[in-house]
Amino acid sequence: MSTAAAVVVYGATGHTGRFVVAELRRRGFTPVASGRDAARLAAAAAEWGDVEVRPAGADDPAALDRALAGAVAVINCAGPFAVTGGPVVEAALRAGIPYVDVAAEIEANVAMFAGYTEAALEAGTPVVPAMAFYGGLGDLLVTAAMGEWTAADSVDVAYGLSSWRPTAGTREAGRVSHDRRAGKRVRFADGELRYHEDEVARDEWVFPEPLGRQAVIAEFTMADVVTVPSHVKVPEVRTHMSVEAAGDLAGTDTPAPEAVDALGRSDQTFVVDVLVRAGGVERRATARGQDIYAVTAPLAVEAVARILTGRTRTTGVASAGAMFDAADFLRALAPHVTVGLPAV
Repeated sequence: MSTAAAVVVYGATGHTGRFVVAELRRRGFTPVASGRDAARLAAAAAEWGDVEVRPAGADDPAALDRALAGAVAVINCAGPFAVTGGPVVEAALRAGIPYVDVAAEIEANVAMFAGYTEAALEAGTPVVPAMAFYGGLGDLLVTAAMGEWTAADSVDVAYGLSSWRPTAGTREAGRVSHDRRAGKRVRFADGELRYHEDEVARDEWVFPEPLGRQAVIAEFTMADVVTVPSHVKVPEVRTHMSVEAAGDLAGTDTPAPEAVDALGRSDQTFVVDVLVRAGGVERRATARGQDIYAVTAPLAVEAVARILTGRTRTTGVASAGAMFDAADFLRALAPHVTVGLPAV
């Protein structure tokens, strides 16, 4: 299939959406910009010049249908995904086109798996939620590390971020998630999501050099607790966050990301370190890169490219690790991401 085919980016004027539009153009696709704010889309259209815009509110099914008309796929970048995920995936299923989103919201991802698995299977349409830095990248690393294993005793995903400059969208999604869980924290233990009010705990994680030993917030739970157990038999999935980054996110006056290069990336760097244990054996996989928002674009666009060219392992609603050949996908992310995988 020609990559000149149109891919709708819902939420195209947001911070991550702009990276996705740029990556689609770089890969030879034709991006179509959509979203709720017609004025922002018009301004973006003037900036981009050759990108078609199609305004559509998430509460307007007819407008969403018009926005997706003639497209070969849609990438939803518009949070909170608790608001946009359902309407946009329903429009994708009506149009019979693949749906990919970049949701980091735990509850929104749970709702996607719970609410749309049957409909997506009946339509024979791939739906890949959390195809982003949080959720997708960790899931790919876990799947690649497991290799031939079909189950694990535990999975840990540690995020070593040099900083975290949250966007307005990140803050709004965080508020929605906080309210949905009534301020409680969440963990994946004994094979299920559990909400709790335990105190925040600090620990240490030994990242690969040169990062080395770092203080982390233990059980700083991210979307990996949804994506990994969706296809891996594992009773415990834990995610951890570097203390400095967690403090940045919590700070009310932490500035938004600022571009430092021609690609629009910030100076933030990251190491994602995954440790999978089974039967007394440990396997580790790592990923390094720059700017957690920018790196979401090659993840989402690579997913669309693989779906459109038939390089998938299943259909319906599936996480990145279930949908794709994880090791091959990760290697294809170069030069955006540098990976270290075990020999399995």
